Amino acid sequence: MKLLTLNCHSWQEENQLEKIQSLAETIKEKAYDVIALQEVSQLIEKPVVYDNVKEGNYALVLIEELKKLGVDDYSLIWDFAHIGYDIYEEGLAVLTKHPLIESHSFFISQSKDTDFWKTRRIVGATVAHNDQEISFYSCHLGWWNDDEEPFKEQIDALLAHVPKDKPFFLMGDFNNNAFIRNEGYDYLMSQNVYDTYELAEEKDRGITVKGKIAGWDQNQQDLRIDLILSSEEVAVATSAVIFNGTNKPIVSDHFGVEVEIKR
Repeated sequence: MKLLTLNCHSWQEENQLEKIQSLAETIKEKAYDVIALQEVSQLIEKPVVYDNVKEGNYALVLIEELKKLGVDDYSLIWDFAHIGYDIYEEGLAVLTKHPLIESHSFFISQSKDTDFWKTRRIVGATVAHNDQEISFYSCHLGWWNDDEEPFKEQIDALLAHVPKDKPFFLMGDFNNNAFIRNEGYDYLMSQNVYDTYELAEEKDRGITVKGKIAGWDQNQQDLRIDLILSSEEVAVATSAVIFNGTNKPIVSDHFGVEVEIKR
């Protein structure tokens, strides 16, 4: 089973359409089972295409690019968390090629006000894979020391929603550097989840952010904040950073993470 997570920084990138095309080409090549995307935006003013997905939604444009490449077997689940840059509905998405059993969307922040940029929502999908139900959640969380929306409370809210008796994966931008001890990453690891990076037989350095990006304006360090976590101690063949200029062209201010799981 192949998984990908990527914070898209959507519609904030130079040469955005070219980068979407590059992402689509890689998805076709890799044939991921499930893809989790964060910062998946659409203009507020655009007309609705279906449900709450509007014309020009980043993930919808990506789906259209995949179809141009002959790939038409991905389902899209999307919802928005908050207004971004005054003109966008910024949300999260899950793409999967497996039969969709149930979609999920819920807030994990104290705030439910979509006009507040720190409001956080989780989007997920439960799919059928090898005669088993597995849930996947696209996650974009806040910061450990945030007084208004602390990370710990968001994790507690997230884990209150996940299934207790079925396997699940948490995929996304957790905004907490795995290299820092006694903060968000260590709290995550104390919650009976497993980091697929640590389980992988083959892996790289895991760096997904280099230098200053949105939300890390003073950063001068290498960060590992984009993670794929499992509820079970699964067998992971590989974990690799992708879209970093070495392993595929850069498509966002975050690099992506792909893992291959033996199941």
